[in-house]
Amino acid sequence: MSIYLDHAATTPMLPEAIEAYVDAMSVVGNPASIHSQGQNAKRMLEEAREIVAGSVGCDPIEVVFTGGGTEAINLAIKGLFWARAPRPRILLPGGEHHATMDTVEWLERHDGAEPGWLPLDRAGRVDPARVADALASDPGNVALLSLLAANNEVGTLQPVAEIGELAAAHGIPVHIDAVSAYGQVPIDFRALSGAGRAGTSGGTGGSAGGIVALSLSAHKIGGPVGIGALVLSRRASIVPLIHGGGQQRQVRSGTQDVAAAVAFAAAASALGDLPARNQRLRTLRDRLIAGVHAAVPTAVLNGPTPDGPLEQRLPGNAHFTFPGCEGESLLFLLDAAGISVSTGSACQAGIPEPSHVLRAMGRSEAEARSALRITLGRDSTEADVDAFLTALPVAHAQASRAGMNDRTPTR
Repeated sequence: MSIYLDHAATTPMLPEAIEAYVDAMSVVGNPASIHSQGQNAKRMLEEAREIVAGSVGCDPIEVVFTGGGTEAINLAIKGLFWARAPRPRILLPGGEHHATMDTVEWLERHDGAEPGWLPLDRAGRVDPARVADALASDPGNVALLSLLAANNEVGTLQPVAEIGELAAAHGIPVHIDAVSAYGQVPIDFRALSGAGRAGTSGGTGGSAGGIVALSLSAHKIGGPVGIGALVLSRRASIVPLIHGGGQQRQVRSGTQDVAAAVAFAAAASALGDLPARNQRLRTLRDRLIAGVHAAVPTAVLNGPTPDGPLEQRLPGNAHFTFPGCEGESLLFLLDAAGISVSTGSACQAGIPEPSHVLRAMGRSEAEARSALRITLGRDSTEADVDAFLTALPVAHAQASRAGMNDRTPTR
């Protein structure tokens, strides 16, 4: 038996994306070349760009293909920060993905950035009133604001539209990390960014305010690993990370990967009716949540709860802490039973660590070490959920007997 319930880390590549990838890999031609074969490759590339743009409600020219979500996030945060120099402050909530946190901390060490950490509530949500206070306290020194559309661990959906409007009023650009939200909930960049909004540049080299950048990754929706996109508003000013041929609006240089873009587009085309898909996932998720509470009454659901409400979390996300158990122990025991889940983000070089998201939500270190994330995808079934619920009590009993590891540092 092999049950995959870690779709937040990556989801299986779709058959249609694989077919499109293989077919496109046989096409010869650099899309920057002017001969017929190069122009044929360019046509394929631009058609793919149009499809990806359509999936998030932006103009094709605003889609900048990258090597993945992490590069897109780095490009947005570093590029906007450098374009807004010498403003030092970067506002961001606690519990962001490490691609964001580590980028901001790198800028702090190397370029004098001043992180302004915004608190999360017990459900993992950012309070717009706290954002408004942070924006108003010293707007002239704020370079940008960056936040997740949906938390990649606990699945909390953030009020990004409201926060974008608050930032726009101060002429401060906003980057949205939509890697976890893409393919899970509808995204309309044109509406979020307020197409046509004049914004304020805040001076030479400034960048228009409000939501101007949004990060995506193909492998979260059934496309290939190794390609993502930064949706970048025409209004935005940004300094590139990579210099060279200037192939994509002078924002990202380098020969573009036509085959990966075509496969990305195939996955984007297959998103289909998200509201219908979401309802199916919510039904499965709610079945899983109820089953976990029945099997392990002490389990605590993190993020939005039925009183939260559950509609404020990603439809395929269930995140629990199991008091008295190491999350790692549960993971390994479930893996031995053929069930793949996770303790949190898969982007820490495979090194388990206490959830920084739960810590930012006010949980103790012991609670942060007791976490388990179960995430559903388009192919998940009731049988998958039932298999997990059958394996969980045995794994929980064994992990409980093992207890919490002593992590007292040795001298």
